[in-house]
Amino acid sequence: MSKPGVPGYALSMFFSIALPCLIATAGAQAPGRTPGGLDEPRGVRVNTDTASPGYVLFTPLTSDTTYLIDNDGQAVRTWKSDFIASSWVYMLDDGSVVRGGTEPETFGFSGGGQSGRFERFSFDGEIVWSFSFNDETRLPHHDVAVLPNGNLLAIAWQLKTAEESHQAGRREELIPERGLWPDMLIELAPVGRDDARIVWEWHTWDHLIQNVDASLPNYGDPAEHPERIDINGDRVGSASVPQNPSSDLFHTNGVAYNPDLDQIIMSSPNFNELWVIDHSTTTAEAASRTGGRSGKGGDLLYRWGNPQAYGRGESADRRFGFQHDTRWIPPDFPGGGNIMVFSNRTPGPDGSYPTVYELDPPMDARGNYSLPPDGPFPPAEPEWTYSDPDTFDATYISGAERLPNGNTLVSSGPQGRLFEVTSEGEIVWEYWSPYSGEATVGPNAGQNAYAIFRAIRLPPEHPAFAGRVLVPMDPQPPLVSPPPEE
Repeated sequence: MSKPGVPGYALSMFFSIALPCLIATAGAQAPGRTPGGLDEPRGVRVNTDTASPGYVLFTPLTSDTTYLIDNDGQAVRTWKSDFIASSWVYMLDDGSVVRGGTEPETFGFSGGGQSGRFERFSFDGEIVWSFSFNDETRLPHHDVAVLPNGNLLAIAWQLKTAEESHQAGRREELIPERGLWPDMLIELAPVGRDDARIVWEWHTWDHLIQNVDASLPNYGDPAEHPERIDINGDRVGSASVPQNPSSDLFHTNGVAYNPDLDQIIMSSPNFNELWVIDHSTTTAEAASRTGGRSGKGGDLLYRWGNPQAYGRGESADRRFGFQHDTRWIPPDFPGGGNIMVFSNRTPGPDGSYPTVYELDPPMDARGNYSLPPDGPFPPAEPEWTYSDPDTFDATYISGAERLPNGNTLVSSGPQGRLFEVTSEGEIVWEYWSPYSGEATVGPNAGQNAYAIFRAIRLPPEHPAFAGRVLVPMDPQPPLVSPPPEE
């Protein structure tokens, strides 16, 4: 069955012709082991003739600089910001680079992936747009999707008070004094050099269900409404009560867009799930359960990774563990139309381990997903996975991107390790970033000084490179060593 897909060049973030169902490697690792520290040799370790040609774009999390390197690990272009990276960076067809920056001051929000600053640089490094979105009730974090019209679809926290959280059915022992920060999506249309308009919104808060208190709104059985989000779904199956419950309810850390389907996919690691919603709605329809191409408003169209979160599975059915970077494979790539996900902490009998998943969700020509009357969303098994627990560990950040030749670029984020792997599990290109940054405090300093949220592979024929000659910079960018370990 052929499926609608997405063009791949404009964002270089999407993914055709299904790969065979195979597992390159499998296994588990002892909890807490993190191979790859500050003493690892840095630079290119593997560079074979079967590696994909082109360039790799990334920003170290402790740095204010974005790098574009060739397959020899030589930087061919850099972009310097006034802000430390938040996480994401993309290259557009005209060669400009858009990136997230971390605002030095926020209004009550603080957590991994926090951002607040949106920037766009010309190919030659000139800042052409810089916009701050940072107030008392909302703060962008983790990721954006760049839409075909140039708008940015951003993830943001939205403040809800403790009382609002109670009225929504959140268990009392799970509500911090400062309330909850459920996620929303905001579509921003850039205006001028320093402004933007919000042209569309979607809120998780509009699509909740709870089975805690029948006197409160949205009461019902999550298993009968898999299109809605159980506000306590992150704690289903857990009898323990966290000592310091988090306000960051969903921690949505990845978002991507499919223009052929006009659908959005996102990663909710606290629920160990990916979610798909309709983007063809108006903002009013996105807050409802009707309208749009799907006819379902802003309700979930598809979810996968943890059926226990919506009452249609047990703990043994969970596949994802704190996953990142969910996206569609472009239609003309091997596996086109399928979905890729990087699961950081895949549960196993001997501990957790990272796994790259490729899924083929059953879907008709109109983009509707099949769902059994009582069971979870299919498929029962992935199309392909990759894992190597002996050498591969990434408990946070990270990502995976299908390439035109069928290989997959894997970002093992905490170590700043990037590698290209074949469908059989052979590594044909491997690079350990030598670029740290000047940030010496926070979660990305010290042992994780080389951390990279996610890298992107750009082929030589990418429109951004048309008419441009890329050669290694001379001299190469300076290396900023991380602080010594105490």
